[in-house]
Amino acid sequence: MIQNSENTLKVAQQAFEHLVHGMATGKWEAFLDILTEDFTLWFPMGKFHGLNVGKERAREFFEYVFESFSPGLNLTALDRVTSNEMTAVFEFRDEGLLFGQLYKNRVAISFDVRGDKICGYREYFGSDGKSN
Repeated sequence: MIQNSENTLKVAQQAFEHLVHGMATGKWEAFLDILTEDFTLWFPMGKFHGLNVGKERAREFFEYVFESFSPGLNLTALDRVTSNEMTAVFEFRDEGLLFGQLYKNRVAISFDVRGDKICGYREYFGSDGKSN
């Protein structure tokens, strides 16, 4: 299958809309439905640190995200979208309450697209705790 950048961006934008809805409401089904069975998720820290594989692991991760940010995490700005034939990157800002404490952050996520599904997700944010 030859992937084109227009399809990649279209699928990734739909996934991003579903992701934003899930972050705000905890309703993840539309997002999970767009994932491949062999979906991979890379996260930089915590109990999901590193590579996570499969839709069920994705469900666990995104449900944990919503629990951590109850009553929801809200997108405040979409700063940039960049894409090529296989990957789209979204740079955005979000805010909410993380375990009851005010949270504001800048985040970059990338979606790898295969056909009309998302097969990979990588998230980058915050500090490594060592930078000034």
